[in-house]
Amino acid sequence: MAEKAKIDLFDSTLRDGSQALGISFSVSDKIRIVELLDELGVAWIEAGNPGSNPKDLEFFRKVAAMQLSCARLVAFGATRRKDSSCADDPNMAALLEAGTDAVAIFGKSWDFHVKEILHATKDENLKMIGDTIAWFKEKGKTVIFDAEHFFDGHASDPAYAMACLETARDAGADVLVLCETRGGALPWEVERVTRIVVERFPGIPIGIHAHDDGGMAVANSLVSVNAGATHVQGTLLGFGERCGNANLSTIAADLALKMDRDVLNGKSLERLYTLCRAVAEVSNVSVPSGTPYIGDGAFAHKGGMHIDGVLKNPASFEHVQPAAVGNERRLLTSEVAGRALIFRALQRIAPYVDRNDERTSALVGTLKTLEAEGYQFEGAESSFELVIKRNFGSWHPYFNLVHYQTTGNHPVADPHSPETHMAVVKVSVNGSAGIAAAEGAGPVNALDKALRKVLESFYPSLRSVHLTDYKVRVLDSRSATASKVRVLIESSDGERNWTTVGVSRDIIQASWLALSDSIEYKLMSDGIVPPTEHTAHGA
Repeated sequence: MAEKAKIDLFDSTLRDGSQALGISFSVSDKIRIVELLDELGVAWIEAGNPGSNPKDLEFFRKVAAMQLSCARLVAFGATRRKDSSCADDPNMAALLEAGTDAVAIFGKSWDFHVKEILHATKDENLKMIGDTIAWFKEKGKTVIFDAEHFFDGHASDPAYAMACLETARDAGADVLVLCETRGGALPWEVERVTRIVVERFPGIPIGIHAHDDGGMAVANSLVSVNAGATHVQGTLLGFGERCGNANLSTIAADLALKMDRDVLNGKSLERLYTLCRAVAEVSNVSVPSGTPYIGDGAFAHKGGMHIDGVLKNPASFEHVQPAAVGNERRLLTSEVAGRALIFRALQRIAPYVDRNDERTSALVGTLKTLEAEGYQFEGAESSFELVIKRNFGSWHPYFNLVHYQTTGNHPVADPHSPETHMAVVKVSVNGSAGIAAAEGAGPVNALDKALRKVLESFYPSLRSVHLTDYKVRVLDSRSATASKVRVLIESSDGERNWTTVGVSRDIIQASWLALSDSIEYKLMSDGIVPPTEHTAHGA
């Protein structure tokens, strides 16, 4: 078997990614992201600009002690200043102090920038590029030259843009990177120019650095590889300056699964989903559900025809196997899902029910009615499982609500106190009553605490349960404050996560419905047998 062509991925999450709106990394955050990117198998990690702030210098001092399995750290900086020597330029000194064996140097390649931004002549800019690269090569560094605004420069003055690359090569640059800095070029332009550069500079790796202002960063990266580039820059989750950088999670999967390239130094792509989620967690961002390959919706099917096809043969609607990138298939329960999915869910709970059983048709009707009322089960499969049990006569509630009451106090006596509301909950469990009160940061938090407090004496396993997410959606804004709302609650016991839903014109009542479902689902999942004396569920 022929060896796969290797593509080096260069991740700039810690530098370009940190320039994104709302992103801020601590030193410990950056260390953790380095560990995750190395575990994934990227070739290069651009770790920051040591000349820009003290935090980056502290990070470089701490990261020097790390033992990486395959990634190489890169310090990033500009060419020397126009009227300074390399030896006298503080940014050059900071790049050396970073202690990495590789540096990424960016220099202007667009005559417009040379004149209007640097206020330099073309020859001065070429000398800045050559001097800087030669100086770092004398220090024993691997030098990656980022030709900033290269595609704009090539469109404006192709001879000068090429001269910038030639100067970098002649000074000893190890990689020449074509930067599509403004993010507005189209793929056929990028492929054509990349091919010209590859042919002009045989024997030296050519790279691509694309931004996503025109929504083309991934496409521009892929066509560059098709034209001969072997070095691809971006950020793992695509966030970065303005509209972001090329998304390396998408590029890695496309190159490996569609273009037969080795992109992760021989490491498996099957950890892509997990490691991307870990980077997102450290970065305090969520992965959009529609993100290719790693989004929760990347392999989610909702339409009845789609679900039927996937159940018969996944290739009918999936371009790759979800497991190839560590993701999984999700079949979403909704009013458009069709009988096939509903019957599949039904059989997990009541395997004795036939597809043509009239109760299956009744369940479809119940589902449509509930969704018409505002329920949405595609993100709350736990509540849907409870709907099935309740509709098949096999359900006995774990508790019955007697009443609840919530009160608030504004302003609070102590303005620094996080507890602003109180809730009292009284329930009945198999004929025995229990009542508890709790304070909380708002009525729902207080209600949650009081409910679990009163039930823990009956069901001790609930002590491990806590809420991890709470979402409210207004379903009919025309009714203003009387609008119906849908509440989604995600709960966890430290080992499992599950989501439940409630709908009402009263946000407290909607929250109660979701909370009580969460508790009941936890007890059901633990295999606890419910008492049988009750006949109704909740309030």
